Amino acid sequence: MRIPDNYNNNNPYRLIFGFHWNGGTANDVDSGGSSGFTWSYYGLRQLANNTAIFVAPQGLNNGWANSGGEDLTFVDNMIRLIEADLCVDTTQLFAGGFSYGGGMSYALACARATVFRAVAVYSGAQLSGCSGGTQPIAYIGLHGISDNVLNISLGRSLRDTFVRNNGCTSQNPREPAQGSLTHIVTAYSGCRSGYPVVWAAFDGGHTPGPVDGSTADDGARTWTKGVVWNFFNQFQGTNDTTPPTAPGTPAVSNVTATSAALTWTASTDQGGSGLAGYNVYREQGATDPLLGQSTTTSITLTGLTAETQYQVYVRARDGAGNLSANSALVTFTTASTGGDTTPPTAPAGLAASGTTTGSTNLSWTASTDDVGVTGYDILRAPGATGGTFAQVGTSATTSFSDTGLTPSTTYRYQVRARDAAGNLSPVSNTVQVTTSGDTTGTCTATPTVQSQWGTGYVIQPLTITNTSTSTITSWTVTFTLPAGHTLTGSWNATVTTSGQTVTAKSVSHNGTLAPGASTTSFGFQASRPDGNTALPSGYTCTGP
Repeated sequence: MRIPDNYNNNNPYRLIFGFHWNGGTANDVDSGGSSGFTWSYYGLRQLANNTAIFVAPQGLNNGWANSGGEDLTFVDNMIRLIEADLCVDTTQLFAGGFSYGGGMSYALACARATVFRAVAVYSGAQLSGCSGGTQPIAYIGLHGISDNVLNISLGRSLRDTFVRNNGCTSQNPREPAQGSLTHIVTAYSGCRSGYPVVWAAFDGGHTPGPVDGSTADDGARTWTKGVVWNFFNQFQGTNDTTPPTAPGTPAVSNVTATSAALTWTASTDQGGSGLAGYNVYREQGATDPLLGQSTTTSITLTGLTAETQYQVYVRARDGAGNLSANSALVTFTTASTGGDTTPPTAPAGLAASGTTTGSTNLSWTASTDDVGVTGYDILRAPGATGGTFAQVGTSATTSFSDTGLTPSTTYRYQVRARDAAGNLSPVSNTVQVTTSGDTTGTCTATPTVQSQWGTGYVIQPLTITNTSTSTITSWTVTFTLPAGHTLTGSWNATVTTSGQTVTAKSVSHNGTLAPGASTTSFGFQASRPDGNTALPSGYTCTGP
C-alpha cells in the first residue's frame, strides 16, 4: 500500500486498487518493474501526484480465480480495513488491472458497482466471474487488436456489458488498422450522466503499455496511463474539504484608466477534487467584491474606475468549491481619463493586401475621438468561422503588417482604436485572408467534434484534404489546445506536443493524397477543466 507523502488524516483521499496479471505479483504492480516509478500502478501513481492511496493486492497462486467469490471477499475486507484506519473518500474507489487483473477489475464492476466509481480493464476477459453485472459503473476498456492471449472479442464483450448497463448508444467503435502502430480512443455517446464508457483499441498484442509507432511495451512512454488517469480524474469526490494552497503574490502590468493585467504563481491542490481556477477580489472593507475569475494564472481586469487605487488578492478554488487562503495583496492605481469617458469611433474600411505564404498587410480608415486616438489594437482569429479573436499587435498608424503566418491557412482580422484614457472603440469590420501555399503541395485540416463531455472531448475525424494540383506524399497538421487542455490520445498520426501546440504527421497508410482527395483516419482525444467549453483552434496543414 502506498500512502501520499503529505498524508493528512483530515483529508479524504481516492483509493485505487491495482491488480496484477496471471503469474504476476503485487510487487510488480507496486514497483513498476523495469520502468520503475513511471509505471507504478500502471502509471497512475506518478500522475496522481500524492492525491490518492494505492493498494496492490496479491492473488492466490498469482491469479484471480475468485473461487466461490473469495477474491471479492478479500477486496471487501481490504476496503473495510483501509477505511477504518485511513481517511478515504468512499465515493472515490477505483480498480484497474491487466489480463487476469483486468478480469478481476471486471468482476468488481459486476459485483461492486455501488462501491467502486470506475474500473479500467487492460486486455481483460471474463476470468474472475461476473456476479450481478446489471448495474451501471463508469468503465474504460483497453485492448490490442492482435492480442493472441485474450482475443479482442473478449474485451469487446466486457465493454458491451456496461454499454448496456450505462444506457449508452450502441455502436461499433473504430479500431486501428493492423500495422498502423496507433490507437483509437472512443467515448460512447448517450450514456447515463456520470456513467461513461470509453474503448481504447490499439495495434498491438497482449500488453498494458503499448507505444504508438513502436512494437515496444514501455510503461515510461505508453499512452495508456494518461488515458486511464484522465478517465478516473474526471470524477470528483464529494468529501474534499482540503483547500488548495494560496497563489503567489500577483504582479500587475498594463494599467490603464479602466483595466489592469495580473499574473501569479499557480496553487496546488491535494484534496482530490482538482484545481478548478482562481477568484480575484478587491480588498474593500467587510465584504470584498469579486472582480473576476480565471482558469489560468492570469487575468485582465476590466471595467475599473479611473484614478482609483485598488488593492487586490487572488484565491484558488478546487472542484469541491474549497477556497484557498488569500494571496499577498498587490496595489495599483488606474490612470486618469482627464475627464474623457467617450470611446473613439470604430475604424472603418479594414482591408488586406499583399498576402503571401507567411504575411499579410492590413489598412483601415482612421477613427475619430473627442480627445485623440493614441493607437490601434489588431485582433486575429483562426479559420473562416469559430475561434476567438485575440490581440496580435498594435499600431500607431492606420496600417499593420502581420508576419509569421502559416502557409495555406485562413485568418480573420478586426481592428479597434483606443484613446489616452483607455477607452476602446467598437471593432471594425472583419476581413478574411488565406495565405498562399508552399511550393510542394498544400492541404487543409477540418475538425469534427465526435463527442464531448464536461472534462473532455473527441475530435474525429480531422479531415485532411489535398487542395493542390499535384499528389502529396505526406502532410503535417498543427493546432493549438486551449489553456488547461491536455492531449490524452490520438490515432493514425505521429503526434508531438510543445506547450499547447500539437503537431501531427501522417503515417505510411494515410500520407499519400491525390489532388482533391481526403483522409478521415486521424483523430484525437483531449481533457479539459470541468466547465471549460473551449475547443482547439488554429488548424493548419502543409504538404511535404
